[in-house]
Amino acid sequence: MERGTVAQLRAEATAKAASQRARRGAAHSRLALPVSERRLLLMAQDLLAVNAALLLALLARPQYRPHTLLAGAKPVWFLVLSGLWLVLAYVFDAYDLRAAGRFVTAALAVAKAGASAALVYLLIPYLTPALPSSRWALLAFPASLLGLLLAERGLYCLVLGQRLQQRVLIVGAGWAGRTIAEALVERGDSAYLLLGFVDDDPAKQGRPVLLADGGPASLTVLGGGSDLPDLIRRFGATTLVLAITHNADGPLLQELLGCLELGVEIVPMPVLYERLTGRVPVMHVGSNWEVALPIDHPGTGALWPAAKRAIDVVLALVGLAGFALLLPVLAAAIYLESGRPILYSQERVGKGGRLFRVYKLRSMVADAEKDGARWAAANDGRVTRVGRVLRRTHLDELPQLWSILKGDMSLVGPRPERPEFVAELAEKIPFYRIRHAVKPGAAGWALVHQGYGASVEDALLKLQYDLYYIKDQSLWLDMLILLKAAAKMMAFDGR
Repeated sequence: MERGTVAQLRAEATAKAASQRARRGAAHSRLALPVSERRLLLMAQDLLAVNAALLLALLARPQYRPHTLLAGAKPVWFLVLSGLWLVLAYVFDAYDLRAAGRFVTAALAVAKAGASAALVYLLIPYLTPALPSSRWALLAFPASLLGLLLAERGLYCLVLGQRLQQRVLIVGAGWAGRTIAEALVERGDSAYLLLGFVDDDPAKQGRPVLLADGGPASLTVLGGGSDLPDLIRRFGATTLVLAITHNADGPLLQELLGCLELGVEIVPMPVLYERLTGRVPVMHVGSNWEVALPIDHPGTGALWPAAKRAIDVVLALVGLAGFALLLPVLAAAIYLESGRPILYSQERVGKGGRLFRVYKLRSMVADAEKDGARWAAANDGRVTRVGRVLRRTHLDELPQLWSILKGDMSLVGPRPERPEFVAELAEKIPFYRIRHAVKPGAAGWALVHQGYGASVEDALLKLQYDLYYIKDQSLWLDMLILLKAAAKMMAFDGR
């Protein structure tokens, strides 16, 4: 028997077993929580844990006893702790469902956030309890905080995670369908249970759909559009993902309306992909471009751009004052190793395609681009020893504060690209020039998730993050990006 035939038989056997498991699972509770509600559940658990930890820590101090604690404790202590926890939990991805669904990754995320929250909380004066004189009483807070957080996250993974899954059918077994299935496997984790695909192509029905990167080979095309109501009842589906790149035709639209009557959630593939990954799937938007792309983004208004500009000016002035103190030391280090120039500048493409000059501390040899412009690579041999430190700590980027003050850049936005690369990328990547709908930034959503790119493939991934930022930009998202960038800087996570 040929090798291909054996592989096909194995895939079909695995697919049959998966269908049987899905039917058995349909007999279980239909209770399912969407991503937003699962995050709310995790937040509620976490807030209960961190505030209980503070209560336990206070009871460890001699001046507090159960009968006097409520009278002596101040509500502001708990409000400050709750706000601090929520911010740091997002910074360290404690509400990323991919991490939350596995205890090891969940424990690592909440341990980082919890340790940071405990440290910062203990250093805040006036708004938090006074520090105790006993070391044991001082350690009671971080110890109880981490202990309770790990316990409640373990309970979530063990008991709640699998019981509250959304049971998903994907309508469309083509490229877009496989892409969202892979995203669900990689990032949805315990939040979703993939049941299979629905496709009107008779050649695909009953056949397995193989996913990349080791995804399950057990997903099959269970039927066509006319079978949707029956499949929903048989498998207990709670969510349909529309992974078709064209408008639903008349018969399919009628079937979808019938599915809505059954109480099933229907989500376009680009919307769910964006929700899961924080990226816009530019290669798969099809006729859903108006849903997936930032046509009417917050930057087209008047209030948000004005507020963003005011924040840029204030923080740029503060940053330039700090940079002035560091500049003599940094300039001396660069000069002693590789001479002049200390600064270098390049042309970049800004908002509306306008060209401007960006300044950096020189981190490469003086003639790094004698053969023309090219992307910086990992472990690039042109980087000097001092430059390696500057790039690891992002200190080489500090002169960009001047561009922010001038208004050419913002603190947060898509990273500005060189015109030589923009011309090439705009030809190869759809919607690439939408990046220029907003000011470029010193820090960005793509930068904190992916880092610096060095190829067309990297640029495509960066664009997906950038479009997400343009669509959803807000004060909260800007603050989150800046905090994530600061965490990377302190972790020496530059390129």
